[in-house]
Amino acid sequence: MDIWYISIWLYLAVATVTLAPTLRALRGRVERNPGGISFDKTKMFSPEAKSRLVEHYSRLEGTLGFWKNRAAVYTRFHYYCLVWTILSAWAVPLIGAIAPQVAGSPSKWLLVIISSHVALSLSFHRGMKVSEGMKAFRQGESEFYDLYRRLLDRPQLLGKTEAEQIDNYISQVESIRKLVRHAETETIPDIDDVRSMGRSHAMAGRTR
Repeated sequence: MDIWYISIWLYLAVATVTLAPTLRALRGRVERNPGGISFDKTKMFSPEAKSRLVEHYSRLEGTLGFWKNRAAVYTRFHYYCLVWTILSAWAVPLIGAIAPQVAGSPSKWLLVIISSHVALSLSFHRGMKVSEGMKAFRQGESEFYDLYRRLLDRPQLLGKTEAEQIDNYISQVESIRKLVRHAETETIPDIDDVRSMGRSHAMAGRTR
């Protein structure tokens, strides 16, 4: 088989395999990192306070799992696009220099496949606002666990009394959730933006 045909199939196989981590995360297969001593085992609070904190955290577990999953999806796809964009920037001119200049050559199809793959990936990256989503969910998750550890390690920073500490903790958790929810709605792609992006890509293609 022609080496260019082999290169085409190899490229398609590697592009598919490297997309697999993103697809796994998209299906919800992201394991949460094991934590340390949690509210039910800490010695910092009274039994009543621990029960209140445990109940509050149980209501957050679904949200935290969703944040981690979305952060993983956006992060993995972001780096997928980044790596393939860098590789294509080197591969396309190199292949163009060594490929046989013959009409219908499979080397030309390889160039088309590489360019189309990267363009499609970047279109999804921009249209789905991947960078913004990655930052929003990772920051929300990080801020929550910073607050969580602060309450367990140094609760006095959140108030003078046990009740005040817990109330301030719950209030700050609500603020974090509102910020992440706002960022999430801001990253939802707008149809008009996607259409204009498609038109700009089409015009760019005609001018090449």
